[in-house]
Amino acid sequence: MLNSFSDVKKELKKKAKKKAFGHLPDLLEKDKRWIYLIKEQTRQLNQNNVTRTQAYFQFYLQRPEIHWAFLGHMVSRNVGWNMTDLKGELLTKLLSDRDQKDFFSLLERGSWLIFQDVYPQFLIYDLSVRGRKEMFHLLRYFHVSTFMETMWRYFWNSGDQAALAFAMVINEQSYLEKRLIQNQHYKKTVTGTVSFKMHDFLNFNNIIFPCCTGDKREKASLTGGTLRYFTSLHERILFGKKLYSLLFQQERILAGVLKWAQEHPHTGSRKDYWPHLFNDINESFPRSLYKRRVKNCVLRKGAERLYSPPLKYAWPDTPHEKAESGDWFEDWHVLDYFHKEVSVDGGILTNYCKTIEKIELAVMAKETILLREE
Repeated sequence: MLNSFSDVKKELKKKAKKKAFGHLPDLLEKDKRWIYLIKEQTRQLNQNNVTRTQAYFQFYLQRPEIHWAFLGHMVSRNVGWNMTDLKGELLTKLLSDRDQKDFFSLLERGSWLIFQDVYPQFLIYDLSVRGRKEMFHLLRYFHVSTFMETMWRYFWNSGDQAALAFAMVINEQSYLEKRLIQNQHYKKTVTGTVSFKMHDFLNFNNIIFPCCTGDKREKASLTGGTLRYFTSLHERILFGKKLYSLLFQQERILAGVLKWAQEHPHTGSRKDYWPHLFNDINESFPRSLYKRRVKNCVLRKGAERLYSPPLKYAWPDTPHEKAESGDWFEDWHVLDYFHKEVSVDGGILTNYCKTIEKIELAVMAKETILLREE
């Protein structure tokens, strides 16, 4: 029985020595049926960023004790906004078509990988609750890390919601590390390129949580944080912990973000949260030189809103190759992350507004250079 954190540590120490999934025993027929149904449901919902994002939210509404489902929903919204930015008003003027496709490919692969790893975990937990019997032995048939099998069993016995959520942050970021961040193809086409370093410089790594202010006529207020080093596993894990703390340790913020999410279905367009600044219809003339339109996140007088398309008009659904096999878990010291303190203030507005203005200036600088070259 995994009733305490010391029990978790003992079990993970044993598993770290084995360093393998081991032989998978034969299954009962009813277990085989469950595995088929879970795989099929996961496949159907893993079509694109909008279907994934909605699936996380629906699961959270059914099982609100699984905090990561809502955190995952809100982060997945941000991934969708980043995807459509690539076809929006500003980045189409900064990035080549090739760069746009490569950046999208990185975001889409990461989004797809996480969903196909995490959603079967949700469905197996739901199956366990409905049957009043834990079914976490099924996780290994979905190549879920042995680390998570331990953490799900600990949660089942202890009810420690925060520990499970943070375990999922560690798991998902570690799962992505070799498959995406250290993948040679993505290093060559995205994370090692000049465009990506510019992406980092311009602070595109803002994660924002829109929050209802109480008055429907008012624009959503924003809280969130900025990830400084996207390619650092250590930084991504700590950033995930910060975002989790921001959402779930302040009731007022959780209630406001949840209310906003319920009232605004995810489309991928930034118009979802700020229709005063963004529009899903392009209002500007395609060949005209860009002039600054935004100051302190407010449109300048007479300026058109920034184009931010819905995902379905920006990118087609993408077929994916099967996920790479292997368990990332090798060292029980990942548990040290549970004890690391993070500071959270949620102040994102100033940084976010400056980001938009920086990108506008970069667009104008590029157009000036191109004019001089003509």
